[in-house]
Amino acid sequence: MTAEPASTRPGRRPGPSVTRERILEAARNQFADKGFDHATIRSIAQEARVDAALVHHYFGTKHQLLIAAVALPLDPATVLGPLASAPLETLGAALAGTVIGVWDSAHQPAVVAAVRSALTGGREGLIRSFLLEVALRDLVPRVDSPPGTGELRIALVASQMAGLFVTRHLLGVDALRTLSTEEATRLIAPTLQRYLTGPLG
Repeated sequence: MTAEPASTRPGRRPGPSVTRERILEAARNQFADKGFDHATIRSIAQEARVDAALVHHYFGTKHQLLIAAVALPLDPATVLGPLASAPLETLGAALAGTVIGVWDSAHQPAVVAAVRSALTGGREGLIRSFLLEVALRDLVPRVDSPPGTGELRIALVASQMAGLFVTRHLLGVDALRTLSTEEATRLIAPTLQRYLTGPLG
């Protein structure tokens, strides 16, 4: 592994925790501004003023770096992976149940804190990149019918889920906050299914 470039300022080098946070801050900026696809480990390393090898050392892959940057307690690939085998005609219910199940689990405080931090910190692009380019990306080809509508369908799904999350967990709207996981899933699943497979015209 290549060592971190020496600082131009006199004094001690930043410790591992400082370096790690500097990389995370650069990653948040890059992902928010450029999106997941166009941000690179090299560009993140350049902004953080470290060698690219150091980014890999602390975080592994770009995917893992994004998870750390958003500060989520779970990897979406693990959570949403089973949806790949869910029947298309019940995908809306499967997606709603999976995501709302995470929101209502012991991970809820960490998820709420991560989303609130990104939104209040002016990094809406970070959440957008995470949702559309990572979390829901693998669903696009499954619902791309007619051809060319997959990205729109997933964007509509993201809008519905994001709206529910904000009103239920950030704004605390009582009528939504008090719904059980099963009730919330049952109510939103038909809308998600229509966005995923229904007519768009």
